[in-house]
Amino acid sequence: MADTPFAPVILGNEPGSFPHSVLAERHPAIISQVRDAFPYGPGQHRALDELLKSCTEGTVEPLPADAPDRDRWQEWDLADHTGRSWYDVPWLWSESWFYRRLLQAVGYFGPGAWQGVDPFRPFKRAELDAPETGEELAALDGLRDLPEEDRARALLHGSLWGNRADLGFRLSAAGAEAREPAPALVADDSETLWSLLPPGGAGTLVLVADNAGRELVPDLLLIAHLLTEGRAARVVLHVKPYPYYVSDATTADVVDALRRLRTAPGAAGEYGRALWSALGDGRLDVRAHPFSCAPLPYERMPGDLRADFAAATLTLLKGDLNYRRLVGDRLWPPTTPFARVTEHFPGPVGALRTLKSDVITGLSARTEDALVAAEGQRWRTDGTHALIQVSPAGRGASAATSRR
Repeated sequence: MADTPFAPVILGNEPGSFPHSVLAERHPAIISQVRDAFPYGPGQHRALDELLKSCTEGTVEPLPADAPDRDRWQEWDLADHTGRSWYDVPWLWSESWFYRRLLQAVGYFGPGAWQGVDPFRPFKRAELDAPETGEELAALDGLRDLPEEDRARALLHGSLWGNRADLGFRLSAAGAEAREPAPALVADDSETLWSLLPPGGAGTLVLVADNAGRELVPDLLLIAHLLTEGRAARVVLHVKPYPYYVSDATTADVVDALRRLRTAPGAAGEYGRALWSALGDGRLDVRAHPFSCAPLPYERMPGDLRADFAAATLTLLKGDLNYRRLVGDRLWPPTTPFARVTEHFPGPVGALRTLKSDVITGLSARTEDALVAAEGQRWRTDGTHALIQVSPAGRGASAATSRR
């Protein structure tokens, strides 16, 4: 997707903008939270202080010569951005760079006693163990007597709304919308999604996960339903290879979520045991590709990942960050067709996303006008709207060998 005057790459250098607030306010707050979450020593404290000064006042610096992923980050444009303010490089890149530097500061990449220790684990576990999670899982029992199509719809909405999953599970019940309405979908291609995953299907679903905890659990429940009801013969779940964006799911988070499900009573426990079995026999596969933590759009995915997606009946990308990477982190006119900005993708692709950033495509002019009239531009970032978008056939397979 070439640069165009009407779709500039989003930067963080405009005071008052959402990206600027993330760099100037959210990242310092995360450093403080991580610092307090573990009994780190003086070395980590100094490194965190240096990171705070760098990300708010300084410039992008090169990685140490012995960094295990130094060559990879060179391929990911580090040399092009070195010496520039964090605010003046693409926002997607600077956000990802922040989390890479944060892991370095706390000793995640080692060597040492803190090697491999997830600095966000306390936050993830607290959410997974919260009483609200049990309440959401108990809501599954209310779906037992619904027709399969209604159960599938409810679980799809549970996955879409993440930690509003209990609300999503009830969407198919009579009168649920009237009692407790969900925020409006700004786009809904769910019929196209289900046409690619029909009952009795023999296809493969690739699901690219977003957050851990109470947002990963509904994703796993949707996967369990698709497998047990025969809408997919196989599911490949992509997670992050290391901690990322505070709550993004890693393999360890998948295991934690599965253990939580297996010990739950009722339908949740049944789903958990079904997933455990599916992992054992290969119907469910968990993968953690390095590009999942890349600061780049999916248009630049490497050939092996492109082949993985090309082989899928449907690839579903969860969450806001994956959406930004899918369509390009740009200020697209909201009516820009979703199919156009995803034509690079090597096969059918869909997005399940709660809106938490400025990027948006695929809206009708009528929907955009109604949102702006009611809320100004708040609807883009406040998490009260969502979308289900599907492009049934990407056109990027033939370019697999030509893209970076």
